[in-house]
Amino acid sequence: MENQSGQPSKKNSNVIYFLIVVVLALLGTDVYLYLQKNKSDTKIVYQHDEQTRLQTELDSLESQIEQVNAGKAKLSAAMQAKNDSLTAKIKVLRSQLAKGKLTKAELVKAQEDVKQLRYFVTKYTADLEELKKQNQSLTTERDTLKTNLATVAKKADTLAKQNEDLGAKVKVAQALKLATANVVAYKIKGSGKEVDVTRANPAKKIKINFTVASNSIAEKSMHDVYVRIIDPTGNLITAVDGGTFNADNQDLQYTYKTSIDFKDDGSQYTIDWVNPNLPFQKGTYTVLLYADGGTMGKTGFTLK
Repeated sequence: MENQSGQPSKKNSNVIYFLIVVVLALLGTDVYLYLQKNKSDTKIVYQHDEQTRLQTELDSLESQIEQVNAGKAKLSAAMQAKNDSLTAKIKVLRSQLAKGKLTKAELVKAQEDVKQLRYFVTKYTADLEELKKQNQSLTTERDTLKTNLATVAKKADTLAKQNEDLGAKVKVAQALKLATANVVAYKIKGSGKEVDVTRANPAKKIKINFTVASNSIAEKSMHDVYVRIIDPTGNLITAVDGGTFNADNQDLQYTYKTSIDFKDDGSQYTIDWVNPNLPFQKGTYTVLLYADGGTMGKTGFTLK
């Protein structure tokens, strides 16, 4: 009887043990699933946070590029290509991050790409800043050169004006001037002999006798001499074939033109002039001589 009552009790104990094992297994499974879920949730949150951080860094890098480009520095072809490449790379990374969930491998690659991009943007920024400094230096050099050129041009103009003034002074100094001068009227006899007169009616011609002041810088050569004779009424006597010349910065008509050989030796010169408007008028005549673009001097004579 005792053996029969002990068997059911043993069976009950086995069932209890089995149930305990099952319960523990279920509890273990729940704990495992809970931990896995937390781990998965943590991973998703991490990936989401990392994508957000990468997006923020892309914003920062893009802003950095825009700031350095805002300087309006003229980019070389190489710098422009680098700028376009960085901008395109940022656009690609934005597109990848905007897809949503990334695998671990994709996220790692995005992180590496952003890291490289940060390096290139930093280098690009440094290169562009250096380019700006070079441009500023070139601008300064250009402005300095302009100032120097303006100064040189001004000095050149001043020297040119001084040379012009000096040339004008030298030209004036080289011009021949009268030392002495007198005029004698003559009548011509039938025999051809010339006799000096003081009366207007018999006078046919005049002789202008003059010497030239010593001038060591004047050219020792032939010099054109222009004569202007003013009659007693104040009119210039001109020949039919007369012309004009320039003296004292004005164009003038002349009465007679000739040349003298100047040797700076005190020689006396004589100019013969026959009046084409005979007879001579009574009164005082003024005789002016010009050479080398200036007035040599003047003299005169009076006929009764």
